[in-house]
Amino acid sequence: MRRIGILLTLILLAGGRPTVGAEMTRLGKITGHVFDAATREPLIGANIQVVGTTLGAVSRPDGAFTIDRVPEGTWALRVTMVGYKAIIEADLVVNSVKPLDVKFGLNQTVLQGASVTVKPNYFEAVSDKPLSVQTQTYAELRRLPGGLEDVVRAISILPGVAQAQNGRNDLIVRGGAPSENLYVVDGIEVPNINHFGTQGATGGPLSFVNLDYVANTTFSTGGFGVRYGDRLSSVTTIELQEGREDRWGGKATVSASQFGLNLEGPVDEKGTLVFSARRSYLDFIFKAAGFAFVPEYWDFLIKSEYQLSSRDQLFFTALSAIDDVKLFNDTAEKRYDNSRVIASDQYQAVAGLTWRRLYRSGYSTVTLSNNRFRYDLVQSDTLQNPIFKNNSLERETLLTANLVWKPARRTETTIGGQARAVLFDSDVKLPLFVTPYGRALEVDALLDTTAVKAAAWLQLAQRIGPFTLTAGGRVDYFNLIDQGAVFSPRVTVEYDWRALTKFSVSAGRYHQAPAYIWLVANPQNRALRQIRVDQYIVGVQRILKDDVKVNLEGYYKDYSRYPASLLQPWLVMANTGAGFGGSEDGFAAFGLEPLVSRGTGWARGVEFFLQKRMAEVPHYALLSISYNESKFSGLDGVLRPSSFDQRWIINFGGGYIPNSRWEFSAKFRLATGRPYTPFDANFNKPAELYNSQRIGVNHSLDLRVDRRWNVGKMYLITYVDIQNIYNRPFNDIPRWNSYKQELDGTSSIGILPSIGLSAEF
Repeated sequence: MRRIGILLTLILLAGGRPTVGAEMTRLGKITGHVFDAATREPLIGANIQVVGTTLGAVSRPDGAFTIDRVPEGTWALRVTMVGYKAIIEADLVVNSVKPLDVKFGLNQTVLQGASVTVKPNYFEAVSDKPLSVQTQTYAELRRLPGGLEDVVRAISILPGVAQAQNGRNDLIVRGGAPSENLYVVDGIEVPNINHFGTQGATGGPLSFVNLDYVANTTFSTGGFGVRYGDRLSSVTTIELQEGREDRWGGKATVSASQFGLNLEGPVDEKGTLVFSARRSYLDFIFKAAGFAFVPEYWDFLIKSEYQLSSRDQLFFTALSAIDDVKLFNDTAEKRYDNSRVIASDQYQAVAGLTWRRLYRSGYSTVTLSNNRFRYDLVQSDTLQNPIFKNNSLERETLLTANLVWKPARRTETTIGGQARAVLFDSDVKLPLFVTPYGRALEVDALLDTTAVKAAAWLQLAQRIGPFTLTAGGRVDYFNLIDQGAVFSPRVTVEYDWRALTKFSVSAGRYHQAPAYIWLVANPQNRALRQIRVDQYIVGVQRILKDDVKVNLEGYYKDYSRYPASLLQPWLVMANTGAGFGGSEDGFAAFGLEPLVSRGTGWARGVEFFLQKRMAEVPHYALLSISYNESKFSGLDGVLRPSSFDQRWIINFGGGYIPNSRWEFSAKFRLATGRPYTPFDANFNKPAELYNSQRIGVNHSLDLRVDRRWNVGKMYLITYVDIQNIYNRPFNDIPRWNSYKQELDGTSSIGILPSIGLSAEF
């Protein structure tokens, strides 16, 4: 089947090739807006030029611009304006079917004198996340080999990110747990953006955000401002594209695991609408292959924007995912395989309405949003008797307001607040169960409650000569736990040395409330406190060339008040939340045991990051090397390596674009093994050996080829993506298979070729 798939792909790539003359006659259009990055005020008179050509435009009074007759291909735009830092945006793919729409936020320059020239580069800092942050464009996200065009998987190649398990989106950031990450989609905070998500954490097998409508992502591994809270380790902000303004069009896609349809177009002269629907076909493949465990899912996306006036704009964003698992128990082996996993049926829906108002020296946003996550989880034994049931509903209604005000050229203030109404309904049943460490656990708990979360923040950024000081504080409140209110101060100092080199230092306190599911099984768990980490970061960044930068950062994180188990005194909840969970890890991620806020730990590391973006030379590359170390201790006071402690992680990715039709890319990843608890002679897990051994080193190479061409009025993209090209098994935590009476320490299906085809119209 693999050979047939590769052969079909080669046929697709070779067929339909246009003549050279036809390629040269295809012209597209670039549209967009230019605005002040701090105040979002439209900028008139900005100069926009297609790099390497004489094509360009000047922004109009509303900040809009149009560049016609741009040849198809991958281009870069240079944007310059007096009083602002010039920037270059690369990796802009132009085709003749749909206008390319881009938005540029320019930062004011603090240099004085008309004779001073600021040379543009391809990298610009994010004001509220001044260090430990990387931005990826749509093109960079889409082309990643082995990424399955998944917005979360594309993040895993960045420095400081570990992979807990092959084929999963559990982000392990700088020694933290999978529950410590925040996702923000178009300004809406989303608990989890993954299909079959892990309750209480932020991971899952595959993201349900359609990459076709992701404009860019900003990923921060630490040092983020007070605007973001209730998470300890990272913030991923995802900005979605707006719909096309010229006419209605769309895109049909068949990829490695799903097929879908996108539609977009103008509502009237003042608004646009985007709609996307996708369905997996894994259930058809798995069923035909005789798998016992068959997942299927749908996901939907809607985005609309409407210009109320020259200074007022409304945005509506909605995301939804429907996940279903079917189990086939027609053989004894299938019944055994299914008894080892939790069958997870889920419904997830996120919707938000945002009003943005522009002022002379700033702007405000007010967002009303709702998150609704329903979990229907069950695990049964080989006789199909349930041994665990969890029916939960988590619903949050959020009102968030934020004001960015720039009273002076060198001063920027951010002030905001959030109120969150929580409805949590859960029914958890676990008959008497013995954990892998020999502890008895039994749960029959109902919790139907409402709660309130609230937050307020204030931040000041002040430029003083070559220094920039960013300082602020945040207050968070949660009324379901004992320590309801906490204060989180944060400060960052940046020093610009010789224009192209920047030194940064940051210190901050971060808090996170315990997951709702941890508060269900034992009433005493509602006496938990907010988890706390004090984080310190030192970094240097150097722009080597316009399109090449290098970063070096070191960090230290001091954890306290982490929920720890009274039943299993070596267990800290920081060591849970990855994978699909279930009986083999003692249902630890659900926090069913009595917990107290007495777990402690630390994480430290050094990260090196080198990136070359697409420019006049048609290739791109990045290299990240991370050394990380993390340890936690429970009630027994023994400091042990974290379950996610991967010491060395090396990522290399790059590609070459010889012309407007072809693109070749590759990704290599190497990571040393994470800790696990070995089995004894009776295939039990001794508590005294908790996290005492490590799995082997894992590495893989993924390759990808993209081919573009025009067929009539459609623009086609076909790709072939081969994961694990040299067919190396993935070392995983060993599992004892009592059916086969053997120990299994790998979890890879080997080399995995996949193809994709999309048609834009």
